[in-house]
Amino acid sequence: MSDINGKWQVQRRRKGASRSLKSLQMSLTHCNEPLDVGKTLKRIIETVDEMRCEGFWKVWKEQMLAAVLLNQKDREVSSGQLQESLDPKISPLECVCYGLGTFSSCVSARYQLAIMLLLLDAAKIPLKDCLVFDPAFSSGEKDVLRELGLTVLTDNEEGKRQATKPTLFYLMHCGKALYNNLLWKNWSPKCLPLVVIIGNSFSGIRERMIEREFKRDYSYISQAVTVCEERQLTCPSHLTDVFSDTALMTFNSSKLNTLNLSTWTQPPEPQYQHCSDLEIIQSHSTLKPLQFA
Repeated sequence: MSDINGKWQVQRRRKGASRSLKSLQMSLTHCNEPLDVGKTLKRIIETVDEMRCEGFWKVWKEQMLAAVLLNQKDREVSSGQLQESLDPKISPLECVCYGLGTFSSCVSARYQLAIMLLLLDAAKIPLKDCLVFDPAFSSGEKDVLRELGLTVLTDNEEGKRQATKPTLFYLMHCGKALYNNLLWKNWSPKCLPLVVIIGNSFSGIRERMIEREFKRDYSYISQAVTVCEERQLTCPSHLTDVFSDTALMTFNSSKLNTLNLSTWTQPPEPQYQHCSDLEIIQSHSTLKPLQFA
């Protein structure tokens, strides 16, 4: 969405679509425009208050907390450390957010940021333990995120971050390669149970792709979709463009153990040589200024 003549205009995005490389390049052309940090912070706070009153947010919160707690119990059972308690508590989580978008000018991105802030509060994740990155962030937006207390990553990890503790990955409308990279980096029975993903439904991705290409280009998603616990996260019709096709994915140890042992042996790093539109900006990419006729 963009602010035109003082009115917010909605830009429609097809269901489940991620931002293309071209749209990211266009965002980067505005990186040096000055940003009113105070005004942007005020907008974010107002959006958080708006989202807090939405009924769907309360459902999201309950589903997330229940899923995280079940995942924690599963890890405790698999490690033989389950402790019965009348008041179970969620172990401390970390949060990683990729691909949020230019929230200073895009209302969709600001809604998504607001929901993330509410999720952090609900899961009692300290703001400093939320790591954020998007190559489209302007310097002003990075300042806003730091003012909020979040940790802004400096390197483009392309999603290749290994979870060393229970981690919520908030990946709204990100490219398929980013999900695939994240799964590859955590492709082990030890790491995957630590991963909680809120983002595009894996089953939705499979439905929209040719099966042969899906298995060839995004092999880790194609394997994960058969063993992950996927919970659809609903949203009201007036926010469909913002939160469409969103699901919460966790990995149960018992399901992971149904995969052949060879699945985990030296998993090859994804290459994407057959993908013409990768939907993410790679760390080695050199972005050239766009030329318009």
